[in-house]
Amino acid sequence: MGRPKRADEAGGIYHALNRGNARGAIFDKPDDFDAFERILAEGLLRYPCQILAYQLMPNHWHLVLRPTADGGLSDFLRWITLTHTMRRHAHQQTSGEGHIYQGRFKSFPVQDDGHFLAVCRYVERNALQAGLVAAAEDWKWGSLASWLAGPRRSPKLLTSWPIKRPARWKDRVNQAMAEKEVDAIRLAIRRGSPFGDPDWTQSTACRLNLDSTLRPRGRPKKATRDTNKES
Repeated sequence: MGRPKRADEAGGIYHALNRGNARGAIFDKPDDFDAFERILAEGLLRYPCQILAYQLMPNHWHLVLRPTADGGLSDFLRWITLTHTMRRHAHQQTSGEGHIYQGRFKSFPVQDDGHFLAVCRYVERNALQAGLVAAAEDWKWGSLASWLAGPRRSPKLLTSWPIKRPARWKDRVNQAMAEKEVDAIRLAIRRGSPFGDPDWTQSTACRLNLDSTLRPRGRPKKATRDTNKES
């Protein structure tokens, strides 16, 4: 079976994720996180893509992106992962010793309404959810801390949101998300399916040739004969 089509349309919003190989660490110390943020900043200068939200975790990262040209997301993330891999190997003197990432990144389209806000909350509370900090804004390597720091933050990675950020956003990020909402986002991550209301999801999947991501995985169950039914 071939690889599923990659959605990468100018002006769209996408959540992207990649993990370390065998879920191993891709960042070991603060300098590693800082170095990756500098790679992100370099990538933004090279490729037509914008960052709306992000979170760097010890063994994976989340990015909410908006390409400004068709194919911009794939070009940006291909360069990011390749550059990070090469520089990490060079720094650790481990060239030729295997993959850093589990494979190519996962991504899915996101509707620019409350679904976008849900994805940003999910991303920005990742370190809090993992128990790495007591408050979401305490995790330095993410868009919540970057947004709160304002002009003082360097490098500057963030682009304005397509919709208004709700009042008391920091407090909202720190509030636990509904289990149903988290499960829906995780399903979209696994399948690469559009995340939005039903009509938007269906029309987006059709337009971007992602219909297969909406269908249940695996073989259909075989029908069994009801032996109690009268013939």
